[in-house]
Amino acid sequence: MVASRGRIWWMTGALTALSVLSGCAPQTPLRAPPVEDRGLGAGSFGMTGASVPPATVTPPKPLPGAENAGKPGYYTVKPGDTVRKVAQSTGQTWQDIARWSELTNADLIEVGQVLRVAPPVAVVASSPSSAPPAAPAVTGTPLPPVAQPATPARPSQGAGGDEELAFIWPAPGPLLATFDEAKNKGYDIGGKAGDAVVAAADGRVVYAGAGLRGYGNLIILKHNNTYLTAYAHNQTLLVKEDQNVHKGQKIAEMGSSDSDRVKLHFEIRRQGKPVDPSRYLASR
Repeated sequence: MVASRGRIWWMTGALTALSVLSGCAPQTPLRAPPVEDRGLGAGSFGMTGASVPPATVTPPKPLPGAENAGKPGYYTVKPGDTVRKVAQSTGQTWQDIARWSELTNADLIEVGQVLRVAPPVAVVASSPSSAPPAAPAVTGTPLPPVAQPATPARPSQGAGGDEELAFIWPAPGPLLATFDEAKNKGYDIGGKAGDAVVAAADGRVVYAGAGLRGYGNLIILKHNNTYLTAYAHNQTLLVKEDQNVHKGQKIAEMGSSDSDRVKLHFEIRRQGKPVDPSRYLASR
């Protein structure tokens, strides 16, 4: 009993000593880690003082065909253009333009891109004694037309070939307006709604629709690599694109679409440029 009481006293003394020691020990407050002052201003947002190299600017990649911009036989894409619209304006098929321009996707063209709208001209070797080669014909584009160096002679009737087509009148009505290079690109022929509009020569339909402003319901026929004809303001179109038609075949009915009166606007285009139909149609 005495031993147990002595042990209790010893433990009590030890605890008292520990309590005194802990009470005497200084309390060291927790300190935040030192902050390195690198002389940054208030607007540095924690960036170090080391210099940052400027970002490298990659120059824009030139658009396809840009080296041909402005050349005859080429067309620079404008806002709102599609390959089909360009084909309609130049009298070519969109498939040909896509092939000549090496387009992987004809639905993806960019503003400023340059398309080839004329077939490539083959280079023919000549001997030194031969005459110098003639300059290639200028191909029409939606840009302002380039003046032709000479007026072509009236084609022979019925002889065949690119330069020799026999055109007929596309409608029997009265002539309302003649060709004027500045104001009227063809003939305006009168009539009444529903009158027949016929093909002026054998050909293939390269456009049938109403996508060109100012022409209404329009048909464009390609007759060969030189000539095409256009038939505008129709009431009804009776043919489809890529369809072959014969001279005198009814292709539309006369109307007043995108016009102030019933009439047929008829154009003959030589290598894409409007020409005076009086040089190709029989007088009446």
